[in-house]
Amino acid sequence: MAYRIGAELVVLLHFAFVVFVVLGGLIAAWWPRAALVHVPAALWGAATALFGIVCPLTPLEQRLRRLAGDTGYEGGFIEHYLLPILYPGELTRALQIGLGAAAILVNAAIYAWVITRSRARSLRVP
Repeated sequence: MAYRIGAELVVLLHFAFVVFVVLGGLIAAWWPRAALVHVPAALWGAATALFGIVCPLTPLEQRLRRLAGDTGYEGGFIEHYLLPILYPGELTRALQIGLGAAAILVNAAIYAWVITRSRARSLRVP
C-alpha cells in the first residue's frame, strides 16, 4: 500500500512539475525570485523533450508501482498520462521535439512580457 501511495505522490509531483515548467513564468511575473527556480526547471523540461532524456521521476514511479505489485507502463510520464488527453496518438520524436519547442516558446513569451512590464514600471516618473 505504501508503494502505491508513493507512486501516486510521484505522479502528482510530476504533473505539478510539468505545469510549473510550462506556466511557471507567470509565477515569476508575480514573484520575480521564482525565476531562479523556474528557469532551470524550464530548461530541464525542454531538454528532456528535445533530447529524449528520461526524467528521473518516471523510473521512480515505475519502480514504486512494481514494488506495489503493479506492472507499470511503457514509455514516459507525458506519453502515458498527458498525451492520451491532449493528443490521442503515439508520441513520435517529432511531437516530442515540438512539445519541447512549445515549452520554450511559451516561456520566452512570458519572460519577454515580464521584462517589458518591469522596464515600463522602472521608466515611470513618480
